[in-house]
Parts: sequence; C-alpha cells; structure tokens
Amino acid sequence: MEEEICRDLPLLLSSFVDTFVDFSVGGLFLPHSSNPNPNSSSVADTLPSSPHLATRLPAPDRLIAVGDLHGDLQKSKEALRLAGLIDASDRWAGGTATVVQIGDVLDRGGDELKILYFLEKLKREAEKSGGTIITMNGNHEVMNVEGDFRYVTEEGLDEFRVWADWYSIGNAMKSLCDGLEKPKDPFFGIPFKFLGVKEELYHSIRCRIAALRPDGPISVRFLSENQTVLVVGDSVFVHGGLLPKHVFYGLERINEEVRDWINGLRGRFSPDYLRGRHSVVWLRKFSHELAQNCDCSTLEHVLATIPGAKRMIMGHTIQETGINGACGNRAIRIDVGMSRGCINGLPEVLEINGNSELRVLTSNPSYRNELLAADRKEGLGLLLPEPGPRPVQVKV
Repeated sequence: MEEEICRDLPLLLSSFVDTFVDFSVGGLFLPHSSNPNPNSSSVADTLPSSPHLATRLPAPDRLIAVGDLHGDLQKSKEALRLAGLIDASDRWAGGTATVVQIGDVLDRGGDELKILYFLEKLKREAEKSGGTIITMNGNHEVMNVEGDFRYVTEEGLDEFRVWADWYSIGNAMKSLCDGLEKPKDPFFGIPFKFLGVKEELYHSIRCRIAALRPDGPISVRFLSENQTVLVVGDSVFVHGGLLPKHVFYGLERINEEVRDWINGLRGRFSPDYLRGRHSVVWLRKFSHELAQNCDCSTLEHVLATIPGAKRMIMGHTIQETGINGACGNRAIRIDVGMSRGCINGLPEVLEINGNSELRVLTSNPSYRNELLAADRKEGLGLLLPEPGPRPVQVKV
C-alpha cells in the first residue's frame, strides 16, 4: 500500500499543479485526467489511441447554434442564457440539448482564455446530463495557431502573458519532482524580438505563440478537438462555407487533418482549404447581407452532395440585422457581432427542434422586428416568421 502511494505521488502532484494553474488562469477547477504528464513529450505520442472526430451526428431533440464570441465572456454567457443552457450560477442547465458554437472564440477581446475554460467546464457538465457542446474552428483560431495576431487586443495579449507566467510556475514545480520527466519548454524556438512590434509587447507575443502554435499547450488542449466541418441531422455547420471541392475532398478528412495540424503533426502552416477567401473558414459566398448577392446555385449544389442536408449554418460574416437566412433559408447566417470588440450586437442564438422547426431566440425582438421591417424593403435575405425561423423573446 505504501509503495502504491509513493508510486502515485508524482502523478498526483502533476494533476494538482495543472489544476492549480487552471484555477489561477481561468478561475475554474478543471481536473486533468488523460495524460498525467502532458508536457513531457509531444502530443503525437498519444494520438493513435485518440477517437476520430465526429463529423456526422443524428438530429437531437433540441439543437442550439451559437455564433462568433470573440473574447467577450459576458456576451457569451448572455447568449447561452437566452436558450436556457446555463443557470444564474453559470452551471449547465440545458439538459440533453446539443450546442454548436460556430468558431471565432479568439481575437477582438480580452476574455479569450476565460471563454475556452468556461466552454470546457460546460462540456463536462453537459455530458453528465446527457447534453453535448461542440466547439468549432473559425478563421481566427486558424490565424492564431499560425501566429497571425492582427486582431489581437492588448487585453488579449495580457491574458496570455498571465497564463504563461502561471504555466511556467507549474512547470518549475513539476521539475522539482524526481518522479516526473522534465517538462518541455513552451518557449523553445520562439524568437525574443519581432519586427514592427513595440518592445514592451515582445514577451506577451512570445507567450501567445507558445500557447497557440501547433503542439502548443492551449491549442492542443482547447482547439485540437474542435470540428472544422460538422453535419448534425439535416444541418451543415461550417464557419465560412463549403464549396463542392471541399465536399469532394472529404469532410471527415478535413476534420482529421486540421486536428493533426493543430497537434503539431503537419508543419507550421494550415492546410490550403483553411487559407484564402475560398476556404472553409473564410468563404463569404453565402453570407452577403444582400440576398441577391449570395451564390445560391453553388449552395444548392453543395447541399445536394451531402446526404440529407437541407441547410448550411455559418458564422464569420456579421449580420447587423440579426440571425437571418438567404437562398430560401438554405443559408442561415448566425454571426450577430455580439462581442463588444465587434459591433456589440444583441445576443441571439438559433434553435432547431427535432422536427426541423427553426427559431431565433433573442433578448429584444421588438428591436429586431423594427430592423426587419425597415430592411426587408432593401432586399435583405431575412428569415420570415412563416415558414422560417421565428424570433422569440427570452428574458435574461
């Protein structure tokens, strides 16, 4: 018995340190359970036993789609409360509901890590109740893994600097234990200076690179298991949009390759289908605010090649009028720019019931209806009350 306790002490210490760092950074306790010493070797060592990412799921009784969050924890919680997914204490209250967050948690705000930790906490709570939370990769996740920080705020840089400080303290504590391998240096190979960057930001930039680059502690933990393309029932979810070439390439293949890239198995740069204006996370062909400017024929072709698909649900392009549809409601656009780093839009979420009834849940439908009435004359592709999604007022 005494030998077993002594043998397990290093692993217990490692778990304690990781939990201590999590609480110091995110204010939440998230016990680690898989790799007891995740810093000792590349995540590639554990990948063969990892399950495949689910690309196609059956329709649940209740499905909620949440748009871009962009570093605004308060607005993120407001959006979840609209659908009754969390209670007043921020605990999961959604029962067996399935939630899809369409990507773009990162950039434009200072709560990026806090949102990642919060969503991870909710995933664990939802699972215990039979619910599911699925998070997806948007173009801003891809940009940050590649080291493109054009849309990072100073508050966001500072949040990652604080993470790196605590993470380094945790690694130092683990290094004192003879029973644990020496942790990897997360800063290995990262330059100390950056052209065109203020000197006082050098360290914060290094911290963000260390966290989010391929095989980085934060990217592996929070982004590698994100889907990039997802089919739930008769709805296709993707951040930007899909073209026929993407479907031909293979939706499952895209998800697996993106995971491998984030886990550090495919080099520094993302696959081609994640880069450029015709990529799955950058496409805007079906998201233009003017319905007549959407490429409905291409959308119809794409949906026809995905068995059972009736609609494509996308984020990425801010819809100032709120969640709406185009191409006969075959294109549903759910990015309402809710983050204060965007347009500080009213939180809205899309609800799909098991019989494919679509509803927009909003905190202020009277304001939304005024916008719909004003803009419908301009030819906007808006969701009509019948037979499309109906705006429903929810008190937060």
